Amino acid sequence: MVNAMEPRYPIPTREHLTKVCIPRLYAQTKAHVNASLATAERVAVTCDGWTSRITEAYVTITVHFINEEWELVTHVLQTRDMPESHTGHNLAEHLRKALAEWGITEKDPVIVTDNASNMTIAAEEAAFTLHVKCYAHTLNLAAQRALKITAVARLLGRVRRIVNFFRRSTTAHNKLKEKQRLLRLPEHKLMTDVVTRWNSAHDMLERFLEQQPAICAALLSSEVRKTEKDLCTLTESDVTTAEEVVSAMKPMKEATQYMSKEKTPTLSVVAPLQDTLINGLKLVEGESAVIKEMKAAMAGDLQKRYTDLKATLHACSAMDPRFKSLPFLTENERQKVYDGLIAEAARLSMQPSELSLWSMDEEGTANTGADDEGMASEEEAVDDGERLKEGESSQGQHPPPRNPRPSCPLAALLGERYGGGAARHKTNTQEDEAKEQMTRYKEADLLEVKEDPLVWWKDHQYEYPLLSHLAKRYLCIPGTSVSSERVFSTAGDIITAQRSALLPEHVDQLLFLNKNLKRM
Repeated sequence: MVNAMEPRYPIPTREHLTKVCIPRLYAQTKAHVNASLATAERVAVTCDGWTSRITEAYVTITVHFINEEWELVTHVLQTRDMPESHTGHNLAEHLRKALAEWGITEKDPVIVTDNASNMTIAAEEAAFTLHVKCYAHTLNLAAQRALKITAVARLLGRVRRIVNFFRRSTTAHNKLKEKQRLLRLPEHKLMTDVVTRWNSAHDMLERFLEQQPAICAALLSSEVRKTEKDLCTLTESDVTTAEEVVSAMKPMKEATQYMSKEKTPTLSVVAPLQDTLINGLKLVEGESAVIKEMKAAMAGDLQKRYTDLKATLHACSAMDPRFKSLPFLTENERQKVYDGLIAEAARLSMQPSELSLWSMDEEGTANTGADDEGMASEEEAVDDGERLKEGESSQGQHPPPRNPRPSCPLAALLGERYGGGAARHKTNTQEDEAKEQMTRYKEADLLEVKEDPLVWWKDHQYEYPLLSHLAKRYLCIPGTSVSSERVFSTAGDIITAQRSALLPEHVDQLLFLNKNLKRM
């Protein structure tokens, strides 16, 4: 057809697409991502590993930061094959190379991973300033501990057996659909749980309870009983227990769903969410023994998490206008958090100035009027400055810095210690300014929980210049490594059975383009 339309047009071959088109598009998109990363003040990376359908091991790295428009930006940096063992040392080397390749080593990177021990070792060896454990993974671990209780595990086993029967038997499946229509129930399929899928046990029980009348009617029909005589529905006691389990697990599911978002900050939610969940897991008089045991198991698991990261979590929550009041802390603990943020804001505000002064010192040696014969007199330096102001220039003469330092050698040597301490005065000034901004920030109205804190900071960044800089550093950190996990689903759509021979290099390029091309 193409030949008939335009005989001169050469149809691109598979080799041309593989070796020319895709690499060229990858290079263009990579340049765009690098330009985007250059504007970031601080970045956070997530890292996770997965195995393809042809048993090739890959490690995915994503990056997160807040741009100048106060938007939370996410890029998938790379998905590289890693045939060697996924030890902490090997992962650390992999991470160091990735940070260097993308030029983010100097952006004070934070890493977010799951709770695996090799990831903890990798974060330490790669010298990240902060390592955050994925909160969604933490919630799943707590839920799995509750589901291993004998009574709950037995209940799940019974439900799983019934669900699997309806999923594999066409007769039972059709009879279930018939009963759903007769009972006017939603024609939903039954769900089964998967250990690696978060909240799948909760979803299986919830769907089973929704369809319980139709399931019971279908199992009692003569057509179904011919194929499975020994299968019985749940007893009334089992149904009651299932309802209680679903109710107890619901807050964990809702927390996981919120923490899996990518467009809004999530690390700031961890501390208030952790406090709310633990308080909600307190034992209540009149609850069944099974629910009490479940709550105790989940609360015990959650309480032992993040003990070494509380200061960071509290600081992050304080920089979120939704949670800045920190009601889950005592008055002394709150003040300690605020004081720490004030000191950090003042310190960060001094860094650009210090760099500027250091640069000025280096230029000053060339601008003090020194020549090959020695140091010029102070009068000559003044004359030179006056001639420059009047527009006169001489060959080899450089303009003076904006804030020229005094030329007195004694002042240069002793002025810092005996001359009033200008640098110390500026530090105090910055601390006072940060303290004043923090006071006004705390007095401002709380933002509603459903609102976006980044929109609030965009509107108030000039009102709190020191604190807004700090907010960008904290709110860019995701509370989960879900971004890396989501790449696995996309990879499954790319590395299909028909495309299982894709080279690792092409897998990396295709996943990179799939996630980043739409942002160009």
